[in-house]
Amino acid sequence: MRQIKKYAIIAAMALSIGASAMAQESSSSSVMRRGRADRNRQKEQQAGAQITDRMQQFFAQPEQSEADMSWMRVIYRHLDLNNDKNAPLYFPEEPTADQESLFRIIMKLLANNQVEAYEYLDGREVFTEQYRVKVKDMLDRFHVLYTEAKGSTEKNPKFTIEESDVPANEVLSYYLLERWEFDSRSNRMKTRVEAICPVLHRAGDFGGEPIKYPMFWIKFDVLRPYLTQQYIFVDDDNNLPKYTYDDFFQLSMYEGEIYKTRNLKNKSMMQLYPDPDDLKRAQDSIQNRLDTFEDKLWVPSREEVIAAREAREKAAAGDTTKIEARDEKPAKEAKDNNRTSRGSKRKPAKVKESKVKESSSNTAVRSVRRRK
Repeated sequence: MRQIKKYAIIAAMALSIGASAMAQESSSSSVMRRGRADRNRQKEQQAGAQITDRMQQFFAQPEQSEADMSWMRVIYRHLDLNNDKNAPLYFPEEPTADQESLFRIIMKLLANNQVEAYEYLDGREVFTEQYRVKVKDMLDRFHVLYTEAKGSTEKNPKFTIEESDVPANEVLSYYLLERWEFDSRSNRMKTRVEAICPVLHRAGDFGGEPIKYPMFWIKFDVLRPYLTQQYIFVDDDNNLPKYTYDDFFQLSMYEGEIYKTRNLKNKSMMQLYPDPDDLKRAQDSIQNRLDTFEDKLWVPSREEVIAAREAREKAAAGDTTKIEARDEKPAKEAKDNNRTSRGSKRKPAKVKESKVKESSSNTAVRSVRRRK
């Protein structure tokens, strides 16, 4: 019996030791897996979001034939990030665990050679290989510190830019290239962003107002697959990120003034309208024509005509009642003036009658004398 108890105790101790060893092994393996997953996640973040060819084909919009378009206009907009509606493009200034600004995303994609940038030609944008920007030259031109990343080659250059070296706080505006197209097949107006250009604001050597440096153009269709993966919140009332950067542009949630339209002279709005008042009127006129272009193409229905006529009649009736109420006071004043004028004429009338009587008496006396 004593030996049986002894063997039982030894077996229990062996089982407990094996269980603890297995627990330690499982915990260490889980720690290793967690560490490996964190490293993989960091590598993915450093390499940028992985976009498949299918996603790129889904977001790429084919060039529409001019035969399918009956009208098209190219608009250049200036998006000021100090505007509250455009603030989601700037904040957060420093990247967080789940959010970063638009310019940091663009710079990360350029550093990893995942998107192509093109020269800013001031109204003559050409998105061809001839005008493609070399990222290294661009970084040197704007004095952005970088180091060559591992695996970088001459054909596939890659760079590493520290978060503190990205000039995100100096990019205070963007230029947008919009296309307003009327499709004759669907009979609909389509608005799409064709390209986007970050604008660097830097003070000069002698201070004063910052000078604007347009950096480069990037075709928006190339950016869309990456922008759909970054959620943002667009106002302070709801702190849940419900929209993506792609939604922000596709839904036209931004606000920007028109600084140029494509024209034969290749002049900006400020060059065409030097006076600020004329410039504002021209910008409002262009925006109004864009907003109402589609409405003017359709013949109104019978119900719409009747509703418009009733609205005009109500407006006219309201104007007449206002005019009548406005004219009541002058009419009363005119009546009062007539009464006062009549009262003032009574005394001279009596004087006139007395004169008439005197004259009549004189004529009677004369007639009597004549008879004598």
